Parts: sequence; C-alpha cells; structure tokens
Amino acid sequence: MSKKDIIRKAFIRTLPVMAAYVVLGMGFGILMSDRGYGPVWTAACSIFIFAGSMQYVTVDLLATAASPLQAALMTVMVNARHLFYGVSMIGRYRGMKKSKPYLIFGLTDETYSLLCDGREDPPDRQQTELYCLLVTAFDHFYWVFGSVTGAVLGSVLNFNTTGIDFSMTALFVTIFVEQWMTSREHRSALTGLGASILCLLVFGSSRFLIPAMILITILLSVPFLAKRRDPEEENRTGTKEEMR
Repeated sequence: MSKKDIIRKAFIRTLPVMAAYVVLGMGFGILMSDRGYGPVWTAACSIFIFAGSMQYVTVDLLATAASPLQAALMTVMVNARHLFYGVSMIGRYRGMKKSKPYLIFGLTDETYSLLCDGREDPPDRQQTELYCLLVTAFDHFYWVFGSVTGAVLGSVLNFNTTGIDFSMTALFVTIFVEQWMTSREHRSALTGLGASILCLLVFGSSRFLIPAMILITILLSVPFLAKRRDPEEENRTGTKEEMR
C-alpha cells in the first residue's frame, strides 16, 4: 500500500469525525470569542489542550480566573475516562517510537473509536504507524480548524451563545443512543448509566465523575475476572481429561 493510499484511507475514515469536530469546534470558538478571547487564544487552546469537553470547561475557567490547582483537578475529573481506555492502547502503540508521544497526546474519544479495533490497519507495521498518525493528525486539524473558524465568526458577527455549551453533552448522548440501538446486549450501557446516577446522587454534580468511572470499572471487571479460571485448576482439569 502506497503512502497516497494510506493518506486517502485515513482521510476517508475520519470524515465522520470531521463533521462533528468542525461543528463542535465552532461552538467552542464562538464561546471563546464571547468571553473576549480571540482566534489566537482559541487556536492555542485547541492545539495544546485538544480535549473537547475540557475545552468547553476551560472557557469558564479562563473567564473566572480559576487557580491552577482548581484547573488541574477539574481536568482530572473531566478527562478521567482517558485513563481507562488509554490503557488498552499500550500494546497497540508498542514499537511506534517517533510518533508515540503525539499519538498519546491526540487520543480523543473519537480517535480511539477509529483505532482501537485495528480492522482498518495496513498490513505493514510502519504503514500502520503512519495510518494511526494520520488519523490522529486529521482529527486534530478538524478540531483546530473548527474552533478557529468559530472564533473568527464570533468576532465579526453577533451570536446568542445560550445553549452552545450543551453541544458536547448532546454529542455524548447521541453516541450513547447510537450504541444502544446498534447493540443487542445492553448490560454495559445500563451499568454505566446506573453507576453514574448513583454517584451523582451521592457525590453531587461537581464530584461524581471520578467515583462513577471507578465504580463502572469495578462492576464491569468483576464478572470478567470471575469467569477466568485458576491456571492450576485448568491444569488439573486438563490432566484429568488426558487420563480419561
């Protein structure tokens, strides 16, 4: 597979993400402009932070002059989910030396969904690294382009920004509904929903995210671990079968 084929493949694969990132990025740019931050600040946030939901939170953090500690804690709470699905990419990125730091930095929810299964990978390892790099870079570019475009439009046009900050929440709701409709087994979705509601009631809206993620991980891991048999027991079973 040639480099042109890999570029074309990565671009086509990321087109659905482009449709979402440009629109959501424009919403972020408009909010930044409404708070008095121009395209330069918006571009810097999108280039160096590149975390959609956290960037929407960043708008209020900047506007209220939040402390570095408060910003750090909020970032951990909002992006805690990256710790859970990022671990599954360790083997995927093994051996990718030069591009690994950027691949880790650019691993968003949507990029993860495109790369996690490996079904679209080119057969060659170096081509796979290039493909992963291009998918990550395309998604990053879409977000930066959308946010800067929104900031420019917001600086020259008058917008009513009421409700724009809900667009990221709407995206996650849409993803949840789509997964529910395309899956026959809803145990994971119900587990996540139930754990989130429980932690929301116990810890409150500002502190429920990390406890909810921990509880979801435990609830989903216990059945899997319970199904795993003790290796010594498997050896004993195998020996009995051979004796028969």
